[in-house]
Amino acid sequence: MSENGRVMAVGFFDGVHIGHGELLKRAKQKAWESDAKPAVLSFDTHPDDLVFKQSVKLISDRESREELIHRCFDIPEVFFLHFDRDLMNMSWEQFISFSVEKYNICCYVVGYDFTFGKNGEGTARKLQEYCRNHGLGCEIIDAVKLEGQIVSSTMIRTMIENGEMERANRFLGHPYCVSGTVQPGFRRGRKMQAPTVNLAFSQGVVVPKYGVYAAKAVLPDGSEWMSATNVGVRPTFQPDGEAGVESFLLHFNGDLYGKRIRIDFYSFLRPEVQFRDMQQLSLQIQKDAAETEAFLLNTDNRR
Repeated sequence: MSENGRVMAVGFFDGVHIGHGELLKRAKQKAWESDAKPAVLSFDTHPDDLVFKQSVKLISDRESREELIHRCFDIPEVFFLHFDRDLMNMSWEQFISFSVEKYNICCYVVGYDFTFGKNGEGTARKLQEYCRNHGLGCEIIDAVKLEGQIVSSTMIRTMIENGEMERANRFLGHPYCVSGTVQPGFRRGRKMQAPTVNLAFSQGVVVPKYGVYAAKAVLPDGSEWMSATNVGVRPTFQPDGEAGVESFLLHFNGDLYGKRIRIDFYSFLRPEVQFRDMQQLSLQIQKDAAETEAFLLNTDNRR
């Protein structure tokens, strides 16, 4: 590590949207300018869960947040603090001295609305003033707006829940994604010549509107496969089941059980419905596949 320490972008970074992106890009730029190392400091659970005793449904679980930061911004170091009562009750001055010592921070990069320390008494401006008096750097990033609105994780969560995937992706700056290990299913898809892969949602994350989406599956080797992806409970077979992700990978032939894959969502195609029988479902899957392919090919051609 550079002797000059770390330029640390600090925040929760749920979804790693375009507002967060400005912090991360500035951290990289500042690190390059000062011959330091860019890094990210986040928390393992959302502070509101403990502070306000309100469970916040997240866009991305911890593993996905880290993966997005690595993949989209090429920042190698992502640290997660365990948000417990000791951290919650730490004064804002104590948090600064604690984090500087623990992570060798030479400069902070935070958002305009960043708060920290006991009762949220620490603010971005207080952090900047403290840093100025203690020989540290501090950059404050202004609000980022799109379509006349301040970009926020809260707003994007609502878009995802409503199935507004194309709009959510514009605010995220990348496709909304779900990652996980492929789980064994009931192999009904094979009987319909449409074998699928099944993923479970991580506990505590937002579940998109039930229905079928044009998506892409990204496999461990980095290859991408167009995918007609269903989110929901598969009502034709188990209407009282738990919500999951079931993807039919177009033109793919292989075994992915036990492999970790990522599903990138692009557009909502239709609501989830219950079919009379497997034949009717099979016909609809082929229609969904054709619509997925047409949408994604058209999207790729516009780039």
